[in-house]
Amino acid sequence: MAWTSTSCSLAGLMLVTGSINTLSAKWADNFMAPGCGGSKEHSFQHPFLQAVGMFLGEFSCLAAFFLLRCRAARHPDASMDPQQPFNSLLFLPPALCDMTGTSIMYVALNMTSASSFQMLRGAVIIFTGLFSVAFLGRRLALSQWLGILATIVGLVVVGLADLLSKHDDQHKLSEVITGDLLIIMAQIIVSIQMVLEEKFVYRHNVHPLRAVGTEGLFGFVILSLLLVPMYYIPAGSFSGNPRGTLEDVPDAFCQVGRQPLIALALLGNISSIAFFNFAGISVTKELSATTRMVLDSLRTIVIWALSLALGWEAFHPLQILGFLILLMGTALYNGLHRPPAAEPPVQGPAPRRGRRA
Repeated sequence: MAWTSTSCSLAGLMLVTGSINTLSAKWADNFMAPGCGGSKEHSFQHPFLQAVGMFLGEFSCLAAFFLLRCRAARHPDASMDPQQPFNSLLFLPPALCDMTGTSIMYVALNMTSASSFQMLRGAVIIFTGLFSVAFLGRRLALSQWLGILATIVGLVVVGLADLLSKHDDQHKLSEVITGDLLIIMAQIIVSIQMVLEEKFVYRHNVHPLRAVGTEGLFGFVILSLLLVPMYYIPAGSFSGNPRGTLEDVPDAFCQVGRQPLIALALLGNISSIAFFNFAGISVTKELSATTRMVLDSLRTIVIWALSLALGWEAFHPLQILGFLILLMGTALYNGLHRPPAAEPPVQGPAPRRGRRA
């Protein structure tokens, strides 16, 4: 489909909001501020509260869905397919996976750089492909197996770059290694989420905005309730708050009160995820899923470049090699090496939103 001013705007919106999503989360993590009760100045490390904010942003996609449906009711067109009745509880298992994976990734983002965080999320291709073969009975083409192999090599190169990079007091080598491993672990959970969505949800022809919003609702409610016991559960070295617990919401609000820019970063994270999902779904509809994947790869470059420009991380040439290998793996898995007229290979579930932090 030809590029129009609308499609260019949607592509730009996806690229900008997707980059803001990760950068705003990392910006919040970089702030230092005193907490409650006269505690000393410390980093804003509240990954579970940030995850709640992310789900709030996803939940807002339900509002966008109902606005579109009201508009379609007044002006019927082909943009809104008739919605089949379905049980919303179908979204609960994927939402639990989403909640777990997102929380782990926000913990990991406190430990590693934003660019490595974004690149290592490419591991989702490996586990999605393997799980689609094991549980959905899919048959992957040779190019897809080569894509998985290239992704593994790319992940090793990116991890090696992290090992060889200079580390400051904020990101010690042990923390960087732990963060990288947590990101890869989270991709296993995200892949399970995608397989569950493919097996139980997609066959009901649910609008993507409604699917994202419903999962966001479940994630927001459940994780908000879990913040209460997290306030009392000791977390040892994984804790970033003075009390040493999994999460300390009062400490987070005290830090926001003493450093208002943290609130701006959190607002940017919440709003960007909503616009990013809307723009991504619209790009898939107006252009193609391939265009969406390419834009998501460009997002990694933007995040990397801005992280270097802001001094959040040091440059290492191995990251370029790792990124290029990961890009090649993604292209092979999604069939970008084939001419446009060629039949694409049979694929496992593809990432539906490519979102977050």
